[in-house]
Amino acid sequence: MTKFFEVNVRKYVEEYSFSVFRPASLDNAHDNSVMFVTEGFMARAESLTSIKSCLVFWPCNVDVPKQINGRHAVVLCENPHLEYCRFFQDNGITNHPKLGEYELINGAYIAKGAIIGEKAVIFPNVYIDTDVEIGKNIFIGSGTRIIGRVKIGDDVVIRENSVIGADGLSTDRDENGKAVTMPQFGGVKIGNRVQVGANTVIARGAIDDTVIEDGCKIDNSCFISHNVQLGADTFVVGESIMFGSSSTGEQAYISGNATIRNGIHIGSKAVVGMGAVVTKPVPDGATVLGNPAMVR
Repeated sequence: MTKFFEVNVRKYVEEYSFSVFRPASLDNAHDNSVMFVTEGFMARAESLTSIKSCLVFWPCNVDVPKQINGRHAVVLCENPHLEYCRFFQDNGITNHPKLGEYELINGAYIAKGAIIGEKAVIFPNVYIDTDVEIGKNIFIGSGTRIIGRVKIGDDVVIRENSVIGADGLSTDRDENGKAVTMPQFGGVKIGNRVQVGANTVIARGAIDDTVIEDGCKIDNSCFISHNVQLGADTFVVGESIMFGSSSTGEQAYISGNATIRNGIHIGSKAVVGMGAVVTKPVPDGATVLGNPAMVR
């Protein structure tokens, strides 16, 4: 298990004395993690019964099941997400990329520890971080930055000045309206035969990974936020935005300048029209247009 930090839970729940070492989500739960549960995701809280020794921020107006309360240090609070974000602030926890040693190869900065497959074409003024793993036959255009824990498959094209692995914005407001921000701990996984256009940003996951499946094509000047999941052979056309934890099925088509709200799923073979603002899930095979986007 990767240890990002070490915090004893006694400062939050006096009757417990164990440490937590990393964040975890309800979809990918781990022992000795810090987690939060909101009322809208109570069905997923069952995952807490299969792990142990976590610090869990829980809504105060919802009873904690005995099988969860006995396994974890549970903190009752009005806003579990806020208190979860505040956990990192109060304990001085950040997860910024670390500056390490690198080699200058043909004008590209390659950190020691990076793994790069054969027949890679990497232009000058590229930076590749130490925790990056790249497959075969890759093209990386000048000015691209690949940061943090990123795994890229074979036959991938990344055009000029793109950023893979940038931090997204996971934040809340405290009682005075001040921002309380959670560090980002996830990575990015990019499959085979993916294309990423110039000036595109793909943010790493907040906790789990951002995932771009095989065959996806992402145009120039797009933003793929943290925890996004793009199904195989999905197309995302220029200047489109997919906000945090949004997703698609296979072979979805996101037209230019479209905006997908956080957490919204676009079904397989669905089409999102140009400039559409998608605020509700889109069924498989449907076409949606407009603001707010509606099925046509």
